[in-house]
Amino acid sequence: MNIPAKTLALHALGILLIAVSGSSAQTVSTTKKRIPQDSAAVALNNLLTAAQDAAARQDYATAAAKYQEFLAQKPEDATAHYNLGYVYSAMQRPADAKGEYEKAISLDPKMAPAYQNLGLTLIPSDPAAAIEPLQHAAELEPGNARTKWLLGTALEATGKLPAAIEQYEAARKSDDKDADIRNSLGFALLRAGRASDAETALREALGLHPTGSTAAEAHKGLARALIEEKKMEAAAVELGAYLRAEPNDAAARVDRASLLVDLTQYDDALAELDRAAAARPEDLRALRLRALIFYHLKRYDDAIPVLQKAASLAPQDSNFPAQLGRIYLEKKDYPNAVKALIVAFKMDTSSTDALSDLVTAQYLNKNYPATLQGLDLLAQRKTLPAGSWFVRATCYDKLGQPAQALEAYKKFLEMNTDQNNDMYFEASARVRTLKRELDKKK
Repeated sequence: MNIPAKTLALHALGILLIAVSGSSAQTVSTTKKRIPQDSAAVALNNLLTAAQDAAARQDYATAAAKYQEFLAQKPEDATAHYNLGYVYSAMQRPADAKGEYEKAISLDPKMAPAYQNLGLTLIPSDPAAAIEPLQHAAELEPGNARTKWLLGTALEATGKLPAAIEQYEAARKSDDKDADIRNSLGFALLRAGRASDAETALREALGLHPTGSTAAEAHKGLARALIEEKKMEAAAVELGAYLRAEPNDAAARVDRASLLVDLTQYDDALAELDRAAAARPEDLRALRLRALIFYHLKRYDDAIPVLQKAASLAPQDSNFPAQLGRIYLEKKDYPNAVKALIVAFKMDTSSTDALSDLVTAQYLNKNYPATLQGLDLLAQRKTLPAGSWFVRATCYDKLGQPAQALEAYKKFLEMNTDQNNDMYFEASARVRTLKRELDKKK
């Protein structure tokens, strides 16, 4: 089963928002220049100071206006263009931010932060275009782990997974304290099918940042890795840790319920489904799991309305009436079992399982002609086991067809390997009786 993960687009957007808040690449330059003596220069310096102060207190509208006023008089100032780009990023104006970063780069081709922020701005909308400026930033500042991480994100978003992993690994070597880098590496390794390596990276992330949203994502990714490694019990524990941080993630609760079903922890699985249902209406997957749990707990009356609801939501899915038929068989409600299984088989005539169950239901419902028809269909699909020949013989017997019954009983006895079961004794007795009856008619 798949544990749902953040998409690349959302992952990139998360980086952008983090960066804008000041914990990553995008930072505003606050270096104040020496105050000159002439009045025009003093006025310009005052504009720059006011813009920087406004940006520092997150009054971005004022900061943008001041930087624009400053640049109208001094358009060749690369740092001011860079800082205005930062302000636009904070105001969620990526197109304007992109233009300012590009202007800063044209004025100062060695301004690594401008390349980095340009790439960061492009990741959500055009990750392929983000690669080149981030590569320039990495060349200018080869020891900058954040740049490598962002470059890895852009590469991953464009499907260049091996190259992305290479950048994440390089970023990890450059910064041994960054949990976000390890999370990104872990998720990329998962996508590459390297679950064991992903587990290592995600455990490192948790060791560095054991709480908060970063840790929650690490728990979620670690659960996925453990599932891939067939460590289901440990995966359920990790999903539980994730859900303690993100209790409203209904999809993850259904994922955990599925794991718990695999571990036969049905009561706990049902509790997870109940919590998920409190957050959102149950989808088909949740209903399927709930019905399966009720089946294992032998709560057949509870399973029936669940399957009926699922069938109403997916009227073309033959699995739900088929499961409903099996529930009715368990309840020994053979007429309803027949009805449900006929529906299932009509919807999917290729289903041998539905046909087998229908034959069983018809036989137990004492509809012997229909049982024989079903057995004929089954015989066209597979070699029937010994028990099917006993059923066939019984049907002929009940319908008063002794010759056909005798041959079917003989076939059963030829195939049967267990001479201690009830069918063997009954078949042996009927063979003797039928032979006498047929001999008398000769």
